[in-house]
Amino acid sequence: MPVMDPTNRPKQLGSPVVQRLIKVGSRLNTKLYKATGGRLGKYWRVGAGFGKPVPVCLLTTTGRKSGEPRTAPLIFLRKGDTFILVASQGGLPKNPAWYLNLVADPRVTIQLGTETFDLTARTASESERAELWPELVDTYADFDTYAAWTERTIPVVICEPR
Repeated sequence: MPVMDPTNRPKQLGSPVVQRLIKVGSRLNTKLYKATGGRLGKYWRVGAGFGKPVPVCLLTTTGRKSGEPRTAPLIFLRKGDTFILVASQGGLPKNPAWYLNLVADPRVTIQLGTETFDLTARTASESERAELWPELVDTYADFDTYAAWTERTIPVVICEPR
């Protein structure tokens, strides 16, 4: 695990402008992914993903306040019928909204290409997280950087078939 030092987190990451750009980028990625059945938007090519593109799925949760479906493009690790997600939010101090939504209602769907999976999500236990973390970092090295930028323990989420 990386040494935690939130002072190394780029200050601009928390700015309202950057947050807005991230939201707009996520929405665009989601629209492209849905419109093309995953032909566009299926790889993350930013940061560690620039040289080694990382696969992306679409996670749909139920908004804990609105009750409406909420979809987010996320990097994932697949193990058989199980999908592993990381609630990193770029190392920001708070967990992402999609994570709070699935804690409130663990019934989620994941779209991978044109396939959709009905799953139940749960936060990995400490031992599961410790076991999965090296594989997740191997998938996307920046997860270690994000963990070093925040004081929170970044949740790892396990999504299993219902």
